[in-house]
Amino acid sequence: MSNAIPGQGPGHWAGRGGDAPIRFGFLLVPDFTLIGFGAAVDPLRLANMVARRKLYEFVTITMDGEPVRSSAGICVKPDCAAADAADLDGVFVVGPNPLPITGTEPILRWLRTLAGRGVAIGGVDTGSYFLACAGLLDGHRSTIHWEDMDALLDRFPRLVVSNKLYEVDRNRCSCSGGIAPVEMMIHLIGLGGGGRKIAKAVAELLIYECRGPDEKQKTSLRDVSNASHPKLVEAIKLMECNIEEPLSMEELAAHMQFSARQLERLFRETLNCTPRQYYLQIRLERARQLLTRTNRPIADIVMACGFVSFAHFSHRYHAGFGISPSAERRRQTSDAAGPSKPA
Repeated sequence: MSNAIPGQGPGHWAGRGGDAPIRFGFLLVPDFTLIGFGAAVDPLRLANMVARRKLYEFVTITMDGEPVRSSAGICVKPDCAAADAADLDGVFVVGPNPLPITGTEPILRWLRTLAGRGVAIGGVDTGSYFLACAGLLDGHRSTIHWEDMDALLDRFPRLVVSNKLYEVDRNRCSCSGGIAPVEMMIHLIGLGGGGRKIAKAVAELLIYECRGPDEKQKTSLRDVSNASHPKLVEAIKLMECNIEEPLSMEELAAHMQFSARQLERLFRETLNCTPRQYYLQIRLERARQLLTRTNRPIADIVMACGFVSFAHFSHRYHAGFGISPSAERRRQTSDAAGPSKPA
């Protein structure tokens, strides 16, 4: 288990002391991510099992007490409505995919009320977006799923948002999506009454090797490519770090102390493509992320991804993804504004 991050008080997540179990609430918003919810709640169940006593109680909550459907289409009946959720030590907002456009104000008011009472507040997957909208992340470190990081920072540019798997900062915590909530909850269990021994046992039961709070959440393209040649890894890292102003192949080779011909041969032999083709794919993937997960104007995305004109960008985008950037944006806007659909 990793050491506590400096500045985070374990008391915020350790309950009220004595033998009383720590009581957590999980707010499930429409289109919440099922894997995020499961990854957050199951470590608590296992902690109780390992300790052979109730270290934790947890309740599922919706704003109106009615069943809510996840992004996977599975419907969950909550334990109670938000107004009836009492004696909570902490509340986790299990965020949706995609981010909502409207209808969040009742949630924000409720979160502000809880925070005013001293309840610790956390976000799972995109849950930290709700915390930010409620003004509860000001002055706190936080994180969010990497696909939604640009959207969060576009709206709240002064927030301190990291690319880490999770952040625990005093009475606020947040984590990215997928199974990252497991990491955060094991860490919080270690801060609670069970201590690190219980937390370690939970990790073992989950067949999970904890990676620690400093681990980055997004796998690099150079790892996805199984790039083992050190010069190939260096080349792809340079590409990833120079998207807005792409390097020429000659500049890229010079940085690596290679010739352009050597660079070309390296990519063809290992990745079966040219370095120029690979670089273009990195830039297009970045453009698609900005196009579908933020509200940035397409003209800004064109510049941010190093394309010389909208016409050039649109041609390359359509060739790469089979749809124009404008149509992609319209489809995304339509899907976000429409009724919830099973994923």
